[in-house]
Amino acid sequence: MPTQRHLLLCFDAFGTLFTPKRPIPQQYGDVARSLGLSGFTDDQVHSSFRAAFKAEAKKNPTFGKANGMDPTTWWTNIIHNTFHPLTNPDNNNNNTSLPPDLAPKLLHRFASEEGYNLAPGTIPLLQTLRAIPPAPIDKLAIGIITNSDDRVPGILTSLGLRVSPLVYSGDNSSTVPNPEEEYDIDFTVLSYDVGHEKPDRRIFDAAEELLISLPIAQGTEAGEWQKVYVGDEYGKDVVGAGAAGWGAVLLGEDAAEIHDDVLRISEGHGGDLLEVLHAGQAVSVKDFTVLAQSLGLPTSQSEP
Repeated sequence: MPTQRHLLLCFDAFGTLFTPKRPIPQQYGDVARSLGLSGFTDDQVHSSFRAAFKAEAKKNPTFGKANGMDPTTWWTNIIHNTFHPLTNPDNNNNNTSLPPDLAPKLLHRFASEEGYNLAPGTIPLLQTLRAIPPAPIDKLAIGIITNSDDRVPGILTSLGLRVSPLVYSGDNSSTVPNPEEEYDIDFTVLSYDVGHEKPDRRIFDAAEELLISLPIAQGTEAGEWQKVYVGDEYGKDVVGAGAAGWGAVLLGEDAAEIHDDVLRISEGHGGDLLEVLHAGQAVSVKDFTVLAQSLGLPTSQSEP
């Protein structure tokens, strides 16, 4: 079994804990059409969005952090640059053709449950982890590490999770959690605040820094904790976590896309996941039910 008796378990956000209710281009198109825009298909929105996102990320990396830009401005640029070519192809720089409510409505939608669904099994998994930590774990901390901006804690809260206000800031200025409050998520690390994105190990180092600030971790060092990361992308999540010295769990159903260095764990697998990860083996699970089983947790609890 692993030598560490404390576990830091962190999750990716988008694509792991929550997913869009409907394809993002469809939601973008629906909001735009509700405001009177027309003459484009969802496929055209998809292509234009991808081009706008790529251009904005290159010009203003890490959601604008590198150039002192706030995420609202960053996303507003993408929204405008998605629809300018579709509604005014002869003059892409003409802002007057877009309804003033377009960006605010889309920003609001994708900052809450209006735009997303919580991944099945999330709440039972987190609540069971709190009630019955995997053997032989004595101390457990649960966090979020995500390539995203400051909307993530609000999205998770709107989806029914109890999210601590502790967010990595780099200068110890984050809101202090209420010691009497019970949280599903102990802290959040956002690439915007760190200034670096997965697979850069500095975003994982930021999580270790926050870990040691938690009351449950007082008197311990980061090296005494087994660190495990769960995400849905091989390159960013599995490779990034492994390079940072973390165990990696890839969440997904398509076995054809599983790399050779990732062990696929099926339903009914025994509860030795922490031992497998401690040995340096990255694993893949289909969903949170299989993850719970592989941690040795009971899975009979139904989704609230």
